Amino acid sequence: MRADFLRPLVVAAGLAGLIPAGVQAQNLFGGGVPPNLAAAAASFANQAGAAPAGGAPGGAAGALAAPPGDPGTNRLGSTTEAEAGAMAALPLGEMNRAAGRPTAVFGASLFTQSAAASSDAVNPNYVLTPGDRVAVRVWGAVDAEQSGVIDPSGNFFLPNVGPIPLAGTRSGDIQARVEQEVRRLYTQQVQVYATTLSAQRIGVFVTGFVRTPGRFAGSAADSVIDFLVRAGGVDPSRGSFREISILRGGRQAASVDLYRFLLDGRLPPLRLQEGDTIVVGRQRALVGATGGVRNNFLFEVPGQIMTGRELIEYARPLPSATNAIIQGTRDGRPFSRYSTLGEFASQRLSDQDVVTFITDRPMQTVRVTVEGSRIGPSVLVMNRDAQLCNVLDYIEVDPTLADTSSIYILRASVAAQQTRALAEAADRLERALFLAVSPTQGVAAIRSSEAQMISSYLQRARRVVPEGRIVVFSGGRCNSIRLDDNDIIVIPERRETVLVTGEVGATRAILWRPGITVPELIREAGGLTARGNMNSIMIRRASGEVILDPREPPRAGDEVIALPRIDPRNLQVAQDIMQVLFQAALAARVFVPVN
Repeated sequence: MRADFLRPLVVAAGLAGLIPAGVQAQNLFGGGVPPNLAAAAASFANQAGAAPAGGAPGGAAGALAAPPGDPGTNRLGSTTEAEAGAMAALPLGEMNRAAGRPTAVFGASLFTQSAAASSDAVNPNYVLTPGDRVAVRVWGAVDAEQSGVIDPSGNFFLPNVGPIPLAGTRSGDIQARVEQEVRRLYTQQVQVYATTLSAQRIGVFVTGFVRTPGRFAGSAADSVIDFLVRAGGVDPSRGSFREISILRGGRQAASVDLYRFLLDGRLPPLRLQEGDTIVVGRQRALVGATGGVRNNFLFEVPGQIMTGRELIEYARPLPSATNAIIQGTRDGRPFSRYSTLGEFASQRLSDQDVVTFITDRPMQTVRVTVEGSRIGPSVLVMNRDAQLCNVLDYIEVDPTLADTSSIYILRASVAAQQTRALAEAADRLERALFLAVSPTQGVAAIRSSEAQMISSYLQRARRVVPEGRIVVFSGGRCNSIRLDDNDIIVIPERRETVLVTGEVGATRAILWRPGITVPELIREAGGLTARGNMNSIMIRRASGEVILDPREPPRAGDEVIALPRIDPRNLQVAQDIMQVLFQAALAARVFVPVN
């Protein structure tokens, strides 16, 4: 087929890197790639973030759209396929996240595990305090052995040596500390062994908005989080993760913000003591983040007001997020606001607000897949308004193997339309069969029997899965079409046979010869059956084009289908049946013979 016929046909520009610099690959039309289209392809691919040949395609392909009608994820009204619509893209590591309002409070997972028993083993970084038990042994020039607790002055008394200050020493440094003190008196032939036996046992009160307030025993080495876990953790519906006080002697000794621990790993450098009280304050305002964010949680406001910039820091929107929808209440009335992320950063958020981060910008590129008889890459990224004929310039084929006059497109939206049309046709036929009025009981019995037989064909037709084929060649000419995202361009392999099926003696593939006619093909397939009719012959091209004129000369790769004769006595019902059956056959490229 000539290039000028294909020019107005297909859709889109090419993928950058498909054709190396200085190389003119043979395209579908047998010529070189036009320089202007090559430059356009590179520009398109740069905008889309296209990968080099052999790599993964770039761009925003793979974003997961939330179900239609979700609040904050779809614009009002229906959008065209080209416009797409607002999307709530999910993070790559959590594709199964349920869409909707967040329900988990940030930080609540700290307290999902049961409390672990306090261990006597002391961490080497633990700092010794009065009341901790240690053991020291000295031998050589002097023998001494002692185990006990560090006294309130922070000293440990060792016979023949005296008091050794150990309070404030790391547990891992106790050996070196004791050696230093002993060698001040005995400089030669003295060996030292020192270890921490256990940290001081203390009791700490935990109260406020926790699940099970009370007094809990533990070690002085335990942290605030250890005692909160023993109390069942912060109550996520009433307690605060950001306002936790440690009282000592009736005064506040420290304040804990668990967000600083969750985000930065920081806790106040305070060692708990016997009689300390941990108080969890009441919950502050909560603001939720959902949609295209990594952290889909309810976040506690650090003060009276949270700004959009703070929520962005906590929620970490995805790079694809462009807009934010705020939904909440102001002065007892429903409140909603839509803004870009730049405008959202300065917005003031209130208690119980929910912010949905979305992508509300049309894709600038589309991605299509090439299947069939090809040589080059199988993925193309191009401008969303590109035409198919431009794409074919970037697809390398072997002209002796590829049937370039039978190219077609598979499109998901067309497959959905075919499924719907097939179901509607089957429903109409069923209504005509089962709701028809019969004049006599005999006629009613006959119609009932026929209806049951026809229902079996309808069940088979409903199980057909349409492929969504778009015929882009008809009469040897291309028809201009714009490609959609995720389209599949199929280049059939060149064949040398014609398949004859339907109401023939034997379904078979017959070698195509120049000048061969449809009657000759039928004759070589065993002739027509009693239900066949030479006036009801259908030719289906490899491109999907259907021809009902038996005088049309067949081509290599065609399918010649002999349709069954329709009984004039049941003309209307038979026509309806044939409509359903052949809609199914054409939609899925299968032929359902009538027995």
